[in-house]
Amino acid sequence: MIPLFKPSMNDDEVKAVGEVLKSGWIGLGPKTAEFEKKFAEYIGVKHAVALNSCTTALHLALDALGIHSGEVIVPAMTFVSTAMAVNYTGAKPVFADINEDTLNIDVKDIERKITPNTKAIIVVHYGGHPCEMDEIMNVARKNNLKVIEDCAHACGAEYKGKKVGSIGDMGCFSFHAVKNLATGDGGMITLNNEELDKKLRKTRWMGITKDTFQRTGKDYDWYYEIHDLGYKGHMNDITASIGLVQLSKLENMNSRRKEIIKNYNNAFKNLKWISLPIKKDYVKSSYLNYAIKVKERDALIGYLKDKGISTGVHYTPLHLHPFYKGHKAKLPIVEKVYEKLVLLPGFVDLTDEQQNYIIDSIKAFKK
Repeated sequence: MIPLFKPSMNDDEVKAVGEVLKSGWIGLGPKTAEFEKKFAEYIGVKHAVALNSCTTALHLALDALGIHSGEVIVPAMTFVSTAMAVNYTGAKPVFADINEDTLNIDVKDIERKITPNTKAIIVVHYGGHPCEMDEIMNVARKNNLKVIEDCAHACGAEYKGKKVGSIGDMGCFSFHAVKNLATGDGGMITLNNEELDKKLRKTRWMGITKDTFQRTGKDYDWYYEIHDLGYKGHMNDITASIGLVQLSKLENMNSRRKEIIKNYNNAFKNLKWISLPIKKDYVKSSYLNYAIKVKERDALIGYLKDKGISTGVHYTPLHLHPFYKGHKAKLPIVEKVYEKLVLLPGFVDLTDEQQNYIIDSIKAFKK
C-alpha cells in the first residue's frame, strides 16, 4: 500500500538520537532546552515550552490561562484532542461550523456561539492553511476572550507574514509521527508572556519548582518545592534531538509538500467531479493535508484501496461521536463537507512514480 502519511527521516535523526543515548542524559535536559530556544526563534516568539504531545499543550495552555469552567469555542472539524483538552479542565467545548473552502473555523459562527459563559476560542489551522486570524483576534478582543492556536497541522505556516503560533495568546504544536515536523510524538506551546512561561514549566513537571536538570551540576541540589497542582507532560532529550534535526529540514520538507499538492491540482483541475482545496493569497500553508471533496466519497475510497492507495477522512465531526451526542449544535457546512471529504497521500518522500500512479488511478475512477 502507498500510505497516507509517512515520516521523513534518515541517518541525521539516527545520529542525533545516538549522541543523546551516549551522553547519559536522556530525560528533560539540555537538548530539550536547545529545541525550545530554536523553535521559539523560528516561530518568532519569546518562549517555547516542550511537552510530550499537542494534547498536553492544549490542556496546559487552557490551565495556565485559568480556564477551569465555562465554555470554549472549538471547530467541529478537528481531531478530538482539541475538544477533550477543554473537557480536562472542567470547561465545556462548544462546537462551531467551518468555512467550506478552507475547512477552517467560521468567524461568523464563532460570534453566534459566544455567550456570557464563553472564556476562550481554540482555532485549528486545518491541513496547514491558517485561519482568518485578524477577524478572530478582533472578535476575541471585543468579547474579552483568550485565543489558543491549535497549530498541530501547521508547523511553518504563516498568516500575512506572521508564523502561526505567534498571533494568539498561545500556540500549540504537534510533533506526532504524521506531522510536518515529526518526532514520533511530542508537542510545544509558544507564547510571549514570561509569567505564563514560568508557570507552564512548573506545571508540565508535577508543579516542581526546579526540574532535575536544573538541580544537576557541580553542586547537586536535591531540594525542590511544590506549590501548585502539576502534570507529567514534559518532553525528553531523545525526542528533542529528533526535533532539532527535523526543524532544520522543515522549510525544505514543506516546499516538497507544496510541490506534491501543485502536481495534484494541475492533474485534477479539469475534473468537474472533484472539488479541490484552495489557498488564500495572503497565507503560506504548511501543506500537511491534501483534502479533496467528491460526491461518491466511499466508492472512491474503496476503489483506491483496491489499487493499493491509502486514503483518509479527517475528520468525523466531533458532535457526531457518541461521546459528544449531548452537545446539540447546528453545523450544516461541517456535516455537508464531511460526506465528501477524502485525503490523499502527500508525504514528503512520495515519489513522482507513486504520485502519477495515484493521479492515473483517480482519473480512471469515473471510467
